[in-house]
Amino acid sequence: MNQLLHQHTESIVSAAIHAVLPDVAVVRALQGYRFGTGKIVLVAAGKAAWQMANAASDCLGNRIADGVVVTKYGHIKGPIAHIRCFEGGHPVPDDGSCRGTQAALDLVQGLTAQDTVVFLLSGGGSALLEKPWIPLDELQDITQQLLGCGADIVEINTIRKRLSAVKGGRFAMACAPAQVLCVVLSDVLGDPLDMIASGPACVDSSTCKDAENVVKKYGLQLSADALTCLRKETPKQIDNVTTRITGSVRELCAAAADAAQALGYTPILLTDQLACQAREAGLFLAEIARTHQHPDKPMAFIAGGETVVKIIGNGKGGRNQELALAAAPAISGCNAAVFSVGSDGTDGPTDAAGGYVDGDTLTTLRAAQIDPVDSLNQNDSYTALQAAGGLLFTGPTGTNVNDVAVVLVR
Repeated sequence: MNQLLHQHTESIVSAAIHAVLPDVAVVRALQGYRFGTGKIVLVAAGKAAWQMANAASDCLGNRIADGVVVTKYGHIKGPIAHIRCFEGGHPVPDDGSCRGTQAALDLVQGLTAQDTVVFLLSGGGSALLEKPWIPLDELQDITQQLLGCGADIVEINTIRKRLSAVKGGRFAMACAPAQVLCVVLSDVLGDPLDMIASGPACVDSSTCKDAENVVKKYGLQLSADALTCLRKETPKQIDNVTTRITGSVRELCAAAADAAQALGYTPILLTDQLACQAREAGLFLAEIARTHQHPDKPMAFIAGGETVVKIIGNGKGGRNQELALAAAPAISGCNAAVFSVGSDGTDGPTDAAGGYVDGDTLTTLRAAQIDPVDSLNQNDSYTALQAAGGLLFTGPTGTNVNDVAVVLVR
């Protein structure tokens, strides 16, 4: 392993994630809002829900009458005054998701037009905020189909919001007549409000026809009841919501660029709209490294976004680990590194935030009798990177604004 490149990687990851923590942004959004004369209740959903709720609690204090947080397992960092915290499954909803969601729905019942629901939303909310209209086990199966077929997040959420009593604007309708202040930490490229966490407080721009096209495109297997749900149109008018977006992948990329520059690299932003198969992204970034071998000065090429993985094996990994591993053969022998991390600190159903490879990784893998191509075909990037010392760990970060991938060339 190239120790210098690995050290620089860890420094860039730490600085980039620190720059997009939601605390300051949440407080700023709340301070500029004129609340009604009634009570304030808080609902937070998503992988950054605890961090966002904690920031809101610090800002509003005892003005919060009651609250509910629904976040991913392991993401609750302690008690918050007046707020009940629930943990649920991600990326597939489970009983915990449903229990937390029901608590949130119970909380917003019977509110008046003078009351306010502070609704803090972050990525992962599609799985964590859930009250399905079909049996939970069937929804879990459909979610697994969507996650494994290569569909992008917009296509996935087009289906999910039609199978739920809280998605596609329906949670905001459940809060009426109370006003809803929705503070959003965006994890969807381009910040489309109706797709972030499946848009529980936003009118839905997609149609039943769009949902039907997704089913046909990927050959999804749905029951008659689920198909009936897809034919029921989502709300197209909501008048009790004020939405403020805070944080995005653009800020994540800018922070990575600043950190790289501080380490002596010349940063170049390739894109903040990366959306393709993870292994294709890894191969592309590896070719960037090969093209710019032996530069006059160190270079850092940055790509933000969110790739997808088509699951064909039964291994362990995530999209960022798969991206990194795919780059390993092509940069073998180069004085370069490719790494990719999820800003939330958890890449897929693993404890790693992402993966790192450099010019020495392929040799290390071969010495361990691991073929990276076989590992990719088994979707087993975690095991391969673990053997090469290429797993990146941050722990749950409290934020979620997509991923950042970086090529370092010296």
